[in-house]
Amino acid sequence: MANRRMIMSAFFFNPQGDHRMSWRHPGAPGKEIFGLDYFRRLAGAAEEAKMDAIFLADHVAIWDSYESNIAHYANTRLEPLTLLSALAAVTSNIGLISTASASYTEPYNLARTFASLDHISGGRSAWNVVTSGMNEEAMNFGRDGNIEHAYRYERAAEFLETAKALWDSIEEEALLFDKRSGFFADPARVHRINHVGKHFKVRGPLNVPRPPQGYPIIVQAGSSEDGKVLAAKHAEINFSLSRSIEEGKKYRADFDARLITNGRTPDSLKILPGILPIVAASASEAEEKRDFLESLTPPRLAVDLVSSWVGKDLSSFPADGPVPELPDEGTFNGQRTNLIRVKAMAAQGMTIRQIASQVAKAGTAPVMAGTPKQIADEMEAWFIEGAADGFNLMFPVLPGDWQDFTRDVAPELQRRGLVQREYAPGTLRDKLGLQRPANMFVSAR
Repeated sequence: MANRRMIMSAFFFNPQGDHRMSWRHPGAPGKEIFGLDYFRRLAGAAEEAKMDAIFLADHVAIWDSYESNIAHYANTRLEPLTLLSALAAVTSNIGLISTASASYTEPYNLARTFASLDHISGGRSAWNVVTSGMNEEAMNFGRDGNIEHAYRYERAAEFLETAKALWDSIEEEALLFDKRSGFFADPARVHRINHVGKHFKVRGPLNVPRPPQGYPIIVQAGSSEDGKVLAAKHAEINFSLSRSIEEGKKYRADFDARLITNGRTPDSLKILPGILPIVAASASEAEEKRDFLESLTPPRLAVDLVSSWVGKDLSSFPADGPVPELPDEGTFNGQRTNLIRVKAMAAQGMTIRQIASQVAKAGTAPVMAGTPKQIADEMEAWFIEGAADGFNLMFPVLPGDWQDFTRDVAPELQRRGLVQREYAPGTLRDKLGLQRPANMFVSAR
């Protein structure tokens, strides 16, 4: 533990919070979620608490496959890279993690955008690589339904390789700005990548210099087999959803073996399980907060959420009955991680209603509810037992739960020496102890 500390990332699933219906809470914001000042205040509180990063989730669609979706479920949001570029100007140290799809853009566009964010922020950017598992997303990009699961991950792997080559295409010492000679750059240090693959054909070079971090930190959140294969090769942070310390330790052990197979060391990947912290003055008050949150979700919407996760309309089945037969994971083209989670709950004997209630809270992330000391105790246990390198903090209601945590729990963790009291110098990579990648063209030379 001497040189190890807990990483804390503050997560936005929805701008109003990580409970599916947080927008209905009396303390939740309204239209201010589409302005900068709301996010600036939250980012300021996180930076004051010395959190490591802000993590923005994203979809490139409105979820509307079922009749209750558009009417009740709020998933409108600002485009995250635009928002984080603005927040880079009003923060100094906190990391900026953006979700971006490898299925519905091109490597050159996204490599350029992340390189720009890394320069603007002084080396604080990170890319959460997703492959977009919703049919609604596919239908916004010229398709009638989702792209086949394995194909999406195959494309994402080539996308990442191409993006890395583009980030390397202008070496650190390439730009001369030599006014006397007229040489803007050393041509021997600027490279066309000339990538020709199954999915992409990209000449290069990128027209943005190599990012301060070399590459933005690569984040991955899928727990399907295809997702784990991608993460073991490329990811430096994994956002997981483990429901217990024991499950988290098994997840860590599985990844350690995968990393070694890929020629990597276990410390090259930080695993951050998602948790929902609910801070209260007592355990009973925390339970009241949980009960109130659960009352905000219309029963039909909760069932629709599960239906979306498994690609099958469950509304015609008895809510207090068992889950019917679900699609095979190996042929499912939606979000396999979510299908696996529902199947696991069904295997425990949970009814459709019980699963819908669990999913509506914010997926299957564990709730840590109680006093600041109780929450800190639970987080410390996960960390010491090796089930987590830190946490993705999924606050149920914003801004209240975010502010409660930064005011009451973060100082308690600091008193215990579990989290940083001050920011270390350098880039986000430096702060998290992640190695700066070598430039492939320099290495080849």
